[in-house]
Amino acid sequence: MRSRVLFFLMIALLGTQLGMAQFNQYKYIVVPKKFDAFKDSNQHQTSTMLKYMLAQRGFNVVYDDAMPEELFKNRCLGLYTDIDDVSGMFTTKLSVVFNDCQSKEVFRTIEGRSKIKDYKEAYKDAMQKAFVSFDGIEYSYQPVEAKEETAKEETLTISFRNDVKTLEEKKDTKLIEQVATPENQTYKNLEPTPSDYVKAGKDSEGDMMELLYAQPTENGYQLVDSTPEIRLRLVRSSLDNLYFVGGDKGNGIVFQKDGSWWLEKIENGEKSTKKLNLKF
Repeated sequence: MRSRVLFFLMIALLGTQLGMAQFNQYKYIVVPKKFDAFKDSNQHQTSTMLKYMLAQRGFNVVYDDAMPEELFKNRCLGLYTDIDDVSGMFTTKLSVVFNDCQSKEVFRTIEGRSKIKDYKEAYKDAMQKAFVSFDGIEYSYQPVEAKEETAKEETLTISFRNDVKTLEEKKDTKLIEQVATPENQTYKNLEPTPSDYVKAGKDSEGDMMELLYAQPTENGYQLVDSTPEIRLRLVRSSLDNLYFVGGDKGNGIVFQKDGSWWLEKIENGEKSTKKLNLKF
């Protein structure tokens, strides 16, 4: 019985690896601002979380409203993500689906489940569990054209009989050799990249505000600028849209009021309030 279970686990793992191998022919992963499964844009921060997790895995991820020009011209350079949400009353259940430019399903993660009551945390937990499908898989973009050229080249096998004749008949055949040199290595830049569509805002006095990007952490968020440098660390409170400022600058709170985010601190015995320009 144990050997049968091990056999099926090996088959499932092999199927996952074969499916993941298809990712290498796609240059971009596109994440929508609003999934069909939800009513609101970035509901439960699913879009932000999915983009962040894919970027952590080395993929070149873009939002559907901020696609580069070459992807606009050739949509088949990208895979398009969706969330298959089959959650019940007490359990959040989802899979992440990847479709090609013809809406054909290329890959689907395992189903991630969570029993956390808070929706935002539940979807985060379920998505992290679904991403187990990516464990042990490394992404490296390989254009389809390059694969086709390699397939056209004939590999020459030389036998002991008629060696010279074989070489003369196939003098145009190329010998394929795999090399590993520093010039051929692929490097991934996992630094957060600002989206082009975001504009800096202004504070109450009309001055331009610096745009900060909210990256999820285990207990809240870290706010980074475009350098990227961590400017603030936010620790989740028991209230919605209210965070404590953590780390060395832990002497204030960040909260949302009337659709805007504010930083309130105590400095030299006096309270100060500053409007923030945040991008989640």
